[in-house]
Amino acid sequence: MGRCRDCGAWNSLVEQKAVPLARAGGARAAASPPVSIADVPDAQEPRRPTGIGELDRVLGGGIVPGSLVLIGGEPGIGKSTLVLQAAQAFAERHGAALYVSGEESLQQMRMRALRVGALNPALMVVAETQVEHILATMETVSPALVIVDSIQSLYDGELTSAPGSVSQVRNCAALLMRAGKGSAKPILLVGHVTKEGAIAGPRVLEHMVDTVLYLEGDRHQDYRLLRGVKNRFGSTNELGVFQMREDGLVEVSNPSAAFLTERRADGPGSAVIASMEGSRPLLVEVQALVSAAPPFGAPRRSSTGLDHRRLALVLAVLEKRARLAISTQDVFVNIPGGVRV
Repeated sequence: MGRCRDCGAWNSLVEQKAVPLARAGGARAAASPPVSIADVPDAQEPRRPTGIGELDRVLGGGIVPGSLVLIGGEPGIGKSTLVLQAAQAFAERHGAALYVSGEESLQQMRMRALRVGALNPALMVVAETQVEHILATMETVSPALVIVDSIQSLYDGELTSAPGSVSQVRNCAALLMRAGKGSAKPILLVGHVTKEGAIAGPRVLEHMVDTVLYLEGDRHQDYRLLRGVKNRFGSTNELGVFQMREDGLVEVSNPSAAFLTERRADGPGSAVIASMEGSRPLLVEVQALVSAAPPFGAPRRSSTGLDHRRLALVLAVLEKRARLAISTQDVFVNIPGGVRV
């Protein structure tokens, strides 16, 4: 069945093995009784800093034990580099970290680790795609942090669908979530994105995890922006800024100066504005160009880094209140550096 007749969702039919009656009855008998929320003990372990300040800022101060974090981004944007550096920094402070790669060999991972300086004996690597083997490795190694790169490459041997399908992604994420929360081990999942910018596979994956982070930026530029779109343990307004260099991603402590480096002070059509990103104000440049539209067709309205509807509202106010004849002009607005304001 391609489309559900009740909710209208596509490819939502998931194949599952039938649970025997005896097993189901035993599960009901062993269910834990409810307790008062006032009697639930507090968390024994606080947040653990990853060692990368910009990543900790977006996470809300560090990673929470037992949490499931999803990091998405376009191919080649630097997701694997970021999580590898985070695993190396985390292993130096909190013990062994396990990096599971489903798309690269051990030799390829060593090449990246050598480039970013992550040859740490406490960083364990394994090339595996079957989720049952990954869970067994987690029990054997007992790492302080687990990284899976990527969730779309894993598969459950009990399902017949191909890796990356809706059922495989959802089931593998559920198994990892139960294992991580049961042992209080944080797990970082790397996910690919589609052409529309959403996590590849089902949107249900974003509902299952505790935190969803997106690594954004132009691959032809140096700067990368880490933005949170969901965080059960902190704010989603924080923004982390990195610069891609030969030795990996480097934190940018003063993003305002970086974004305004190439700006001309007397450049026409340029203005500097202050934008709040979480707890940090950013100074960014706004570039605007207005030119006569061709006599045929409707005038063009193009915006990069600014909401298109916001641009239409500002232009309507200028047309109505400031008496500027913009209805016959092409308008282009750009926010350099990949920032959205």
